[in-house]
Amino acid sequence: KAVVSTQSAHYGRENILRQLIQMKSFVGGLVTTMSQSLGLDTNQMNLDQLEVMLPMLERLNNELRNPDMTTFMCVCIPEFLSLYETERLIQRLAELDIDTHNVIVNQVVYPDKDKEGNVSCGLCGARHKMQSKYLDQITDLYEDFNVTVMPLLPREVKGVAMLQRYGAMLKDPPNMTECSVHDLLKDE
Repeated sequence: KAVVSTQSAHYGRENILRQLIQMKSFVGGLVTTMSQSLGLDTNQMNLDQLEVMLPMLERLNNELRNPDMTTFMCVCIPEFLSLYETERLIQRLAELDIDTHNVIVNQVVYPDKDKEGNVSCGLCGARHKMQSKYLDQITDLYEDFNVTVMPLLPREVKGVAMLQRYGAMLKDPPNMTECSVHDLLKDE
């Protein structure tokens, strides 16, 4: 009697594929049905192909779990749903023994201020206030993580020059208490 076990989240589909391959000689028709229930198109893939894929999946699994080879850098924005989804992702990666200790918080609004220090844009001030609440939560949740906060820029980040500039900011984030987002791109 063949039983497919899905006890360990660590092995998921890989474990199921291994068991399907072992069972192929015993219950061919059942294996086809189970493969289809896993979303595997048996018209495009037969069990021999699964046997070829299994070592590759095992190697990929090992590489994903090796922190010297792979680490996840989670990217979020300081809003409720993004923070919620980031936390779910981090918990799931932890269950799978995949290293993640970096969080990039993107598109943070730093409103321009006038000479008296007052926010010059009401919408920007409101967004900054709302985002500040989530930035505080991110700081509390991920105190043991490397958290990088990146400002919302006045232009889209595209093209080699902007990507290089953005990459430099990721390595050495700007101190937004000392400058405006417009200052970050002044020389362009």
